Amino acid sequence: MARIFALAASALLVIAPGMARAAEPCLSPAEFSSLVGFALPGTIAGVAQRCGPTLPDGAFLRGPARGMIDRYASVKPTLWPGAKAAIGKMSAGAPTDISALLGQLPDPQQQQIVETMVTGMVAEKLPIARCPELDRLLAILSPLPPESTAEAIGLAIGLGSRAGQARFGKIVICTQ
Repeated sequence: MARIFALAASALLVIAPGMARAAEPCLSPAEFSSLVGFALPGTIAGVAQRCGPTLPDGAFLRGPARGMIDRYASVKPTLWPGAKAAIGKMSAGAPTDISALLGQLPDPQQQQIVETMVTGMVAEKLPIARCPELDRLLAILSPLPPESTAEAIGLAIGLGSRAGQARFGKIVICTQ
């Protein structure tokens, strides 16, 4: 699952050329959770788009995942301010200031751009061999509230990183 969210994070980094090369500000755990929570519906939709045709009838991603996507999408408006702040931090100092470009658009258009990029990147880059495991993992996570899933991902990233600095791809999560 971490690889899938790394793909989603990569999609966010692709929004602006050079963003990944910018200085690495750290995101607070709350900002990271907001970013993950906002990206989850698009990430799950991308996984379903990529994996659905390869999985057997009755697989979670071939039907029941739609309910999870809709439920997780329902909390996106509350997560957007934190996700937007995280995207702004990640793009600060990039040669093309994406936050300035996005800032000229209304929030619904900004959200649509981020969502489309996340879904497309996951759907394009996800290895098909991972589909059965992701189908099972998402079925297991499905009963959790979206905020709990985002928090669990943040905690797992922190637990899985080396002492001193939690990282999720190129995203640094502040530990203090």
